Amino acid sequence: MQKLSLDQLERVDIETYKKQDKFPIKIILDNVRSMHNVGSTFRTADCLAVESVVLCGITATPPHREIEKTALGATAAVEWDYQKDAIEYVKKIKEEGYKIIAVEQIKESTQLNDFKPEPDTKYALIFGNEVHGVQQEIVDMADLGLEIPQFGTKHSFNITVSIGIVVWDLVSKIHFTS
Repeated sequence: MQKLSLDQLERVDIETYKKQDKFPIKIILDNVRSMHNVGSTFRTADCLAVESVVLCGITATPPHREIEKTALGATAAVEWDYQKDAIEYVKKIKEEGYKIIAVEQIKESTQLNDFKPEPDTKYALIFGNEVHGVQQEIVDMADLGLEIPQFGTKHSFNITVSIGIVVWDLVSKIHFTS
């Protein structure tokens, strides 16, 4: 086996990326404290070609060197927005037809492996604060609670690990089963 060079990967440039079709997924960060988590979210959003990232509340916004440490330039490619009030923003996009999914450990959550995306549906995946999770008022508005099955002693994954797992699962189910 031989590792591929960057040239052999044949990635598109930023302008081509911005014009290509995206998966109908918004990643919403609800009061995320760590700028490294914000940057990693951008990088995942770029790699998986999601519609946009929405930063809410205390979540830091680009440009910032601590975000760029992990984003590695993805902030220039991925569409993003800042919304001061996550609750109001979620109400707005719900009216626009987005299916609201709180990625959170809640009663009656759907296990990720059991989740089946619906055709022609736009999704808003909400990931919460590293300590407190998704605000309860947003959980109350959600169409679905989605939970990643876990088998160890810790009660949760790091937020960026959760984002990678959930977004990859959703994208793969949309892309490879359509």
